[in-house]
Amino acid sequence: MLLFGQPQGAPGGEAGKSNYSSLLFLLVLIVVFYLFFIRPQVKKTKDQKNFQESLAKGDNVITVGGIHGKILEVHETSVTIDTGGGAKLRVEKSALSMGTTAGQKDKK
Repeated sequence: MLLFGQPQGAPGGEAGKSNYSSLLFLLVLIVVFYLFFIRPQVKKTKDQKNFQESLAKGDNVITVGGIHGKILEVHETSVTIDTGGGAKLRVEKSALSMGTTAGQKDKK
């Protein structure tokens, strides 16, 4: 029968190895978490900011809601887009999908 207050294993060497392996496992877990979750999110945020700063008049864009348009005016935090048929919308820069004008600028 195993009791909680009862020491397990031989005193000395084995307990020290266990502590170091636990610490090593924790450090590896932190590094993996950083590489797979934190770093990609920081990169995505940086790319989104660069995209918003590079918007210019005449760029074709798609909003996150799926509305296609052409930029008529660029403001500090928003843009005015022409959706065709004389309709103009003013939307926040953060509401524009990143994959649209970036691909078109590479083709030019």
